Amino acid sequence: QVQLVESGGGLVQAGGSLRLSCAASGLTFSSNIMGWFRQAPGKEREFVAYINRSGAFKYYTDSVKDRFTISRDNAKNTVYLQMNSLKPEDTAVYYCAAGQTPLSERRAANYWGQGTQVTVSS
Repeated sequence: QVQLVESGGGLVQAGGSLRLSCAASGLTFSSNIMGWFRQAPGKEREFVAYINRSGAFKYYTDSVKDRFTISRDNAKNTVYLQMNSLKPEDTAVYYCAAGQTPLSERRAANYWGQGTQVTVSS
């Protein structure tokens, strides 16, 4: 059974930072492309970032590319999302995902975590 468990969400003021973690088990972590998505109330789940198997390639949605950094540690079976200069519009539930094709679309994910809430106050 595959498990993706996010942590690190919470409350932060605008301009602050958070680092999300996603610990994976039950799959060969290094063979999976990993990504982050988010979903705000009343909106569809949207792509945030993904990272390839080796960590050499990263791709971000335009609204976060100068503020967020995705990384992975294959020895720890963990993917991270460092979020800086947070804005109220970043408020959402953030989900970790794993797949075998570029994770820029929700349908590319084979597995999902349970999500972690990020709330940015103004």
